[in-house]
Amino acid sequence: MKDKVLVTGAAGFIGSKVCEMLLEKGETVVGIDNMNDYYDVTLKEDRLSKIAKYPKFIFHKLDIESLDDLRFIFEKYEFRTVFSLAARAGVRYSMENPWIYMRTNAEGTLNLLELMRTHGVKKIVLASTSSLYAGLPMPFTEDLPVNTPISPYAASKKAAEVYAYTYHKQYGIDVSILRYFTVFGPGGRPDMAPYRFAKWIHEDTPITLFGDGSQSRDFTYIDDIARGTVLAEKDLGYEIINLGGGNEPVTINQFILWLEEIIGKKAIINYLPNHSADMEYTMADISKAKKLLGWEPQVSNFEGVKNLLADLSQLKYQV
Repeated sequence: MKDKVLVTGAAGFIGSKVCEMLLEKGETVVGIDNMNDYYDVTLKEDRLSKIAKYPKFIFHKLDIESLDDLRFIFEKYEFRTVFSLAARAGVRYSMENPWIYMRTNAEGTLNLLELMRTHGVKKIVLASTSSLYAGLPMPFTEDLPVNTPISPYAASKKAAEVYAYTYHKQYGIDVSILRYFTVFGPGGRPDMAPYRFAKWIHEDTPITLFGDGSQSRDFTYIDDIARGTVLAEKDLGYEIINLGGGNEPVTINQFILWLEEIIGKKAIINYLPNHSADMEYTMADISKAKKLLGWEPQVSNFEGVKNLLADLSQLKYQV
């Protein structure tokens, strides 16, 4: 009986929360992660320690780039669903090392799909990104032609989506592709602006801000993202679904003001020119998520910021 689910990137920001929600439902979760040092590994270890307390959680340290290591996992366990959340993230770093993004995000996805095909696993929930919508009109809808990625990160995610479509068309794999919009909250990645800015304001360290702060993001709280990801396990055929705030996007300046208000300190800001790989604005149309998944965000941006800063001692990880 295929009663287990596989979560790749289980020590990641989104992956660990998805594991937690699945385990709370009583699922048996096999989690894998290569524990790379793209950001502070102790944060990944801390996330894992929180979900390791669940008796139905099984963890293996391995890399989705290794087909042989993945084959061992698929031979050892029978999976009902693969939650493909492992990825190389970070738009700017992808400009420096595009090859590793291609290997993990595209080839790693292909490895999973091929093993799903050979082992009869019929469902994948694949994490993708709002970065694919660069240069397109807002609010972003899933039917827009996302053929103009402006970063290797976005290009590698596009490749993953296309591979998933091929395996759906040729082998009947049921595919839910989720395009996430600026995920934030407690336990977030230290390389992302919400965590970095909070840490720097708290420590009286100058913020490095690309642009004038008028650029905006459709911030989405981590619990809402994880909940939508779990809901996406349902049979859908092949669907691309936005998971985003779905309201008026928040400017970076406004986000900084919220951090200042809650922390009780004024930010010191060093302004730099816009980065060529950064999008100016993002805004999700989430009507499809409402229709297909019955999903919409429940946590407001300001509440999310308060939750992020509820325990300032968690701002301990290296940025």
